[in-house]
Amino acid sequence: MSLNDAQAFAFSLAATLMVAIVIFRAGDGSLSVVPAAEFDHDAEIIAEIDPFAP
Repeated sequence: MSLNDAQAFAFSLAATLMVAIVIFRAGDGSLSVVPAAEFDHDAEIIAEIDPFAP
């Protein structure tokens, strides 16, 4: 997934689920998106999208 795709997906998930979303780079170099509550901190965080942030 490209960074642009990951950001679009993360913004969509954050707005739909109304939860913070983390974009991270996995060990193989690919990007992925997951709710912050489910992220286990074993990968490089690229960005965090919080729908409640001003």
